[in-house]
Amino acid sequence: MSIFSIATSGLYAASLRVNVAASNIANVQTTGPLPASGGSSPSAVTGSPGIAPTFPAAYVPLRVDQVDQSSGSTPGGTIAKVSTVSPSYTAQSDPSASFANQDGLVAAPNVDIANEFVQLAAAKYSFIANAKVTQAYAETTESLLDITT
Repeated sequence: MSIFSIATSGLYAASLRVNVAASNIANVQTTGPLPASGGSSPSAVTGSPGIAPTFPAAYVPLRVDQVDQSSGSTPGGTIAKVSTVSPSYTAQSDPSASFANQDGLVAAPNVDIANEFVQLAAAKYSFIANAKVTQAYAETTESLLDITT
């Protein structure tokens, strides 16, 4: 794998990390009903008897798992994959929510804001480093091809 490909995989991983962290931060307050235990749906009063309202689920936070690319004939670079955070929600008190259970609890995304800002900072410096590698590679290639006597 070339230096350019390795740096490009790092740029992609940093970009993905920024997108995931931004999505998690933007949706930190997107709550929903707690998943029902025993298969029952959340109870609420509706205009039509026997029909329970449906509420959107709480936002499911994501994370980026990044590992080195060590397989293939020319290993190098990194692979970044998005997966969900487990557990994806925490119970939070919000008795005013229309979808709160009888105890006044709702499902809130399991997002650690401090960790998301650390991810943004790490992605920033990773992007800068990989961009500099790409720039140095381009400058070196240019100077090698620019042989004038």
